[in-house]
This record gives sequence, structure tokens and C-alpha cells, in this order.
Amino acid sequence: MSTEQIISIMDKLNMMHRSLLKLAYHKTEILKTSNVEELSETMKNEQSHIAAISQLEEQRQKLVVQFFQADQIDYKEPTINELLKYVTGEEVAQLDTKRKELLLTIDTLQKQNDLNQKMLFQSLQFVNLTLDLLRPQPDQINYQSKAGGRSAIKTGQFDSQA
Repeated sequence: MSTEQIISIMDKLNMMHRSLLKLAYHKTEILKTSNVEELSETMKNEQSHIAAISQLEEQRQKLVVQFFQADQIDYKEPTINELLKYVTGEEVAQLDTKRKELLLTIDTLQKQNDLNQKMLFQSLQFVNLTLDLLRPQPDQINYQSKAGGRSAIKTGQFDSQA
């Protein structure tokens, strides 16, 4: 079995991850401007991208399994690294290049998502701080006596000479 279909799926996966990366960059700009409606729309787009990526990943795994089954190869996991052990020539170079491109895109996407998460957390902290400042503070509940907080301790006297 040829690896052409697997390479094609890898290209599509990389394209979808790059598109998701563009959305992540856009989300960063949205977080800077605090546009909640646009943020919500971007998150919906991200969800559709993630669903498409999941489907492509399932297809990639099925194709790798078919490759192994066609050549009657025992495999541990249907991964590209595992596949690289059993292909030769030009296919090794193409698959390895596609794998490295995809890993680089995913790594960049992960870093951008981490930045967005930190920005979102800071925005939420700011909102909570602002709300705390705007809310009236309850009066302090005081459990001390009205005599200025001092409790009068009555000491008993014992007359030892009695």
C-alpha cells in the first residue's frame, strides 16, 4: 500500500492546525480589546476546527492501520513514527517532513493557546477585582463587649488569716 493518502491527510491536518493557529492569534487580539461577542464567535470557529481535526486524525489512523494490515506488520500504535520504520525511499523523507511540519505547527499553537489562557485569566482577575471594589463591604461583626473590648475579670479574694 502506498503512503500517498497518508501524506495527503497529513497536509490537511497541518492546514487545519495552521488555520486554528490563525484563530488563536486573532483571539489574542480580541482579548486585548475585550470584545466578548467576537470572542464567543471565535471560540465557535475553534470548536468546528477541532471537530474537523479530530475527523482527519481518525482517518490518518485508519490509513496507517490499513498500511500495516496490508503488509501484515505487527505494530504497537498507528503512529507516523511507527510507520517510518516500515517505509522506504522517498516516502520516508516525505512523511518525516510532513510530521515535522505538523509538530512545529502544533507546538506554536500550544504556545499561543497558553498565552491566551494567561491573558484570559488575568482579565478575569481584573473583573473580579473591579467587582470587589464596587460591592459594598459588610460591616464588621464584632464579638467584643461594648466596654472597649476589655473584659473585667473579677478576682476572688481569699483571706488566709481567717
